[in-house]
Amino acid sequence: MISDYNISRRNTSTSLFGAVDKVALALYVTIVLIGVMCITSASYDPEKGGIFSLSHNYMKQIIWVSISWIMATVVLLLDRRLFHMFAYPAYALGILALLAALFFGREVNGAKAWFEFGSVRIQPVEFVKIATALMMARVMSDYSFNIKRLPDLIKVGAVILLPLGIIVLQNDTGSGLVLGAFLFVFYREGLSKYIYFPALFTVVLFVISFIFTPLTIFIALLVLFTLYNALKTGEVVGHFRFLCGVFLASLFLALVTPMSGYAALMTVCGIAAVVLAVLAIKTRTMMLLWPIAMFVYAMLFVPTTDVLFSHLEEHQKNRILTFVGLVDDPRGVGYNVNQSEIAIGSGGMWGKGFMEGTQIKYDYVPEKHTDFIFCIVGEEWGFFGCTVVVLLYVSLILRLMRMGERIKEPFGRIYCYSVAAILLLHVLVNIGMTIGVMPVMGIPLPLMSYGGSSLVAFTLLIMIAIRLDASTNENDIYI
Repeated sequence: MISDYNISRRNTSTSLFGAVDKVALALYVTIVLIGVMCITSASYDPEKGGIFSLSHNYMKQIIWVSISWIMATVVLLLDRRLFHMFAYPAYALGILALLAALFFGREVNGAKAWFEFGSVRIQPVEFVKIATALMMARVMSDYSFNIKRLPDLIKVGAVILLPLGIIVLQNDTGSGLVLGAFLFVFYREGLSKYIYFPALFTVVLFVISFIFTPLTIFIALLVLFTLYNALKTGEVVGHFRFLCGVFLASLFLALVTPMSGYAALMTVCGIAAVVLAVLAIKTRTMMLLWPIAMFVYAMLFVPTTDVLFSHLEEHQKNRILTFVGLVDDPRGVGYNVNQSEIAIGSGGMWGKGFMEGTQIKYDYVPEKHTDFIFCIVGEEWGFFGCTVVVLLYVSLILRLMRMGERIKEPFGRIYCYSVAAILLLHVLVNIGMTIGVMPVMGIPLPLMSYGGSSLVAFTLLIMIAIRLDASTNENDIYI
């Protein structure tokens, strides 16, 4: 009886709709259909021809949906061992495609990251996400791999940095940012949380350097780090004296020398950091080394932000300055976001109704069917519609994470978490930029934004995860 049950379970897992996660599949289909509805609302024009005319963007998207679903069916029928076997070739092919786009591709919106075949454009970076996820899963699922060992961390870091470097050279930094989603996977696999703090700290320093002067930033950091150490060690009085001593020494140095207040504070803090580091090592209070190292890093990084900023493209500079509020140009750089916010806000609780959005209908929102498609949801379906769409994405992401946890072997787990992380970052950035809480980066909303490359790539990305999950009851192991 038990053997019969095991055999039936294995047969079920190899059928197309037997062990497939129908909830994940339903969530995927629902989001795709909502996307088609939004594209229809954004692009339908009775003057362009009949309702089934290919001059309408929604008809082109329906064709891509059909292609995607055919490819999804093929993926679900494949032996899941193929994804493990072809991880290396897929990654190599992806790198070659990125290089080919860099040297021979077509430039679109300042990024040389597209292939053009007649009226069809393909962006290889969308498919490189799949190859990188497979490659990461392959490398990290090796028996000897341990992410806490530096050589293994460097190895898997190189898997991400190689395509990232090429994408940055293509001037497509928004797409490159998505590869940062794999950091979530590293955390799931056991990488120390202290590794992530410098990255987050760097982003915060870069942003606030446009808002406050370096002197203000250093005073605030000095107070915060001193307070942190005081609370950590319990010596509040001693740290307060230290803080007063640093400020008095800096003031004295600024008065008796030609140094500016900023230079004097930097000098005193540098000397203090060296002295404290030596004392921490001698007294074996190693807990103090971490905040000291972070403070010294801030001292070195903040003065370089101007140099980093100067190497950005003009439109990237304007987007950052608009995001932090230093540039207010609602008719220029901030036009897209401003109109998107108006569209979303005008939808109210329940929206204006399907194809009744005035901001959409009269083309006030640029790129309404691609990067800013979420504003269609806000204007026509209101807060209720936005909530439904966000919940659908959250449910799909959580489902992918659940699938990863129930897969018995590490390859499938790591891949599922990679897909969930990529979806999460795409959704956060895209929706964030449409409501003005993230800078505009040109990242599509997964499965909803118009575009064949994005839809096909995300379909394959998700379907591979579903296929791997459908194999959880198979007894054979990757070879």
